[in-house]
Amino acid sequence: MKATYEDRMGGSVHLSEDERSVIILDQTELPNRTIYLDLDTAEKIYDAIKRLAVRGAPAIGICAAYGIYILARQLENEPYASFKEKLTEKGDYLISSRPTAVNLSWAVKRMLKIVEDNDDVKKIINLLHDESIAIHNEDIEMCYRVSEYGLSLLKPGDGILTHCNTGPLATSKYGTAIGPALLGKERGIDFHVYADETRPLLQGARLTSYELHKAGVDVTLICDNMASQVMKNGWVQACFVGCDRIAANGDVANKIGTSGVAILAKHYGIPVYSCGPTSTIDTNCPTGSDIKIELRDPEEIRTMWYKEPMAPEGVKCYNPSFDVTDHELLTGIITDQGIVYPPFDVNLKKLFENRKD
Repeated sequence: MKATYEDRMGGSVHLSEDERSVIILDQTELPNRTIYLDLDTAEKIYDAIKRLAVRGAPAIGICAAYGIYILARQLENEPYASFKEKLTEKGDYLISSRPTAVNLSWAVKRMLKIVEDNDDVKKIINLLHDESIAIHNEDIEMCYRVSEYGLSLLKPGDGILTHCNTGPLATSKYGTAIGPALLGKERGIDFHVYADETRPLLQGARLTSYELHKAGVDVTLICDNMASQVMKNGWVQACFVGCDRIAANGDVANKIGTSGVAILAKHYGIPVYSCGPTSTIDTNCPTGSDIKIELRDPEEIRTMWYKEPMAPEGVKCYNPSFDVTDHELLTGIITDQGIVYPPFDVNLKKLFENRKD
């Protein structure tokens, strides 16, 4: 019997019982339908990541790790040289589905390193199994730590504004940026969360409000362009947002609209925290200017949620999936290894020097 999302207390990705496919909760169908997909080919995994059936940096990483394992099992009768070549090609193919999200390439490369370090195919497959499970378990622990650190910055009754979706659907359990609210609820601490709807894909409306409402957290859904008014009203004491890639200087790539939230918060004197795993920090990326921003299908703006097109036929659309929030707009970066404060270029380096792993 397949475990449901509710049975698993969060998380949208797991391995099938026969370990021949990756099972995901299709996030494009929420909140109206709960549909699970079995992904048993590189093409299906690529498509699921590309069209955001699985999304959120940690969840993408978990999906990719399980994906490499199940794809390796399909090559178990190949000689080592052929096995390595074909699995590496499949890994590169998966990475190309979402180039901005560093967890995707991080997870694939971590799995493929096992292939580089061994030449016994059967042993490699066993090691890949263990590594994929380890990546998932590490994410659960990471979410708990991020949520704990975030919770330490809040007072009971605080208003929190968030953008996009950073909960169990996007990770494994608790999540990152809404993790403090979920963990707080478990401990009897109440907050009020204002969830931006997050145009054009509506992750805040469809996913964040869904998760928080199901968990009994006091949540109010707002349109993206209402954030300024909510802040001006004095209803927000902190902004907690996610991250898909953190540059070495502390610039953060996250869902489009995040930089606007940070600019507004600075105007109103509200602290802004970006939350995510240390695996999201790309020490080889000097600044946000070096982050490749994914451009998505214009139809997500023109037609996706409408019975009829809401823009003239043929009109040009600009649809970047992410923007970069300048490190100067951030109060801190909350990781599983602790809270990093400015100067970020110095303190992010120290974070890796002092890791608790």
